[in-house]
Amino acid sequence: MRLTASAEGDFEDILLWTIDQFGDVQAHVYAETIVAALNALATGPTASGARKRDDILKGIFTLHVARTGRKGRHVVMFRVGRESDGDVIDVLRLLHDAMDLPRHLPPIDEST
Repeated sequence: MRLTASAEGDFEDILLWTIDQFGDVQAHVYAETIVAALNALATGPTASGARKRDDILKGIFTLHVARTGRKGRHVVMFRVGRESDGDVIDVLRLLHDAMDLPRHLPPIDEST
């Protein structure tokens, strides 16, 4: 799995906001929630709860972090990319579920 710079920045921003609003303990819990969602993508785009979102852009998938008993308001936006040794999950963004997802999707490099 690869996280784009945008996704890494989103993760940091989410945690900083959570610390500011709810404290360190809750930020740690929410970080674990996000990491659990990312780890679920180890099975690829067929991970439980993943949705194909061609309505946003062809080849885009989403996975809500609120899953398996965990609460959250963010969505993992990803696609299946390519590496020399096979397919890889490219995490494009981690966005609040109330956001206009297509508006915040970074330009996609079709060569990867």
